[in-house]
Amino acid sequence: MRQLDWYFDFISPFSYLQSELLHTLPADIEIRFKPVLFAGLLNHWDNKGPAEIPPKRLWTFEHCAWLAHKHGVKLTAPAHHPFNPLPLLRLCIALGGTQEVVRRLFRYVWRDGHLPTEAEHWQALLRELRATTEMLDAPHVKQQLRNNGEQAIAAGVFGVPTAVVDGRSFWGLDATDMLIAYLHGDPFFQSEQLKLAQTLPQGVHRNKT
Repeated sequence: MRQLDWYFDFISPFSYLQSELLHTLPADIEIRFKPVLFAGLLNHWDNKGPAEIPPKRLWTFEHCAWLAHKHGVKLTAPAHHPFNPLPLLRLCIALGGTQEVVRRLFRYVWRDGHLPTEAEHWQALLRELRATTEMLDAPHVKQQLRNNGEQAIAAGVFGVPTAVVDGRSFWGLDATDMLIAYLHGDPFFQSEQLKLAQTLPQGVHRNKT
């Protein structure tokens, strides 16, 4: 069975939407769920998140609303964004990072519209999942989250969601069709057209001053 590493952060609505489409991947693919801190990737690659650029922020949530409509996925935004996703990331790891756990935590935020800071809803979620707040502070949980981030960076992951299979990365919800095509052996991935795209020389550099 082929393995696919799926890097995600619960802060990302695009990750939520792709999580609802993972069932469309071929049945012989084993998905290894890898929660990562998106902010850590941004810091490493000296990048900004879409919510940090005002016009891009507006477009991001408009686009997500459209994509949820297009794919028939319920989307209810939380009270504010961005938010601190660490409790969700650590809870996911503490509970084994199974597909069922990942789906439930995504739906807690993006289907039900709740945040970890909402004490009543958060405690209800912990009870439902038979989890405790102490589990989130376990050293091995924190270390695993750091390890996931290091593995993501080593694989060239710069954003979420990103699927990595056979050493090749597929970034973003919009790449879902491309990922599925690759998994089905589409000859495009052996084509001269793709090779030319991979070797395009870099031109001028933007002046950052």
